[in-house]
Amino acid sequence: MKLSDDFDARRLRPRRPKNWRLRIGAGLGALLAAFGVLLSMAGVASLAGRAPVLGTLNDSTGEAIVLLLLGLFLLWAGIAFWRRCRRRLRRPSDLSLSPSLMKKRD
Repeated sequence: MKLSDDFDARRLRPRRPKNWRLRIGAGLGALLAAFGVLLSMAGVASLAGRAPVLGTLNDSTGEAIVLLLLGLFLLWAGIAFWRRCRRRLRRPSDLSLSPSLMKKRD
C-alpha cells in the first residue's frame, strides 16, 4: 500500500478533550486531604498536651476533639474527592465495544 505525503494517521483518531477541571479538582482534593492530616495531627498534639503553638486550643479537650474530628473528616472528604476526579480522568471517553459486535448480522 502506498502512502501519500499528506496522510496523517493522527487525524483519524478522535481528539480527547482537555480535562483541566478534573486535574484542578484532583489537586484541590489532595490539598484538602493534606490539610485534614495537618488538622488531625494538631488535634492529637493538643490532646497529648504538647500544643503550645495552638493557643486557646490547648485549654480544653473538647476543642481538641473537635479539631481532630474535623481533620479526619477533611482527610476523608479530600481522598474521596481526589479519587473521584482521578477515576473520571482515567475513564475512556469512547465506546468500549468490540468491532465484531458492531457488525450487522444477516
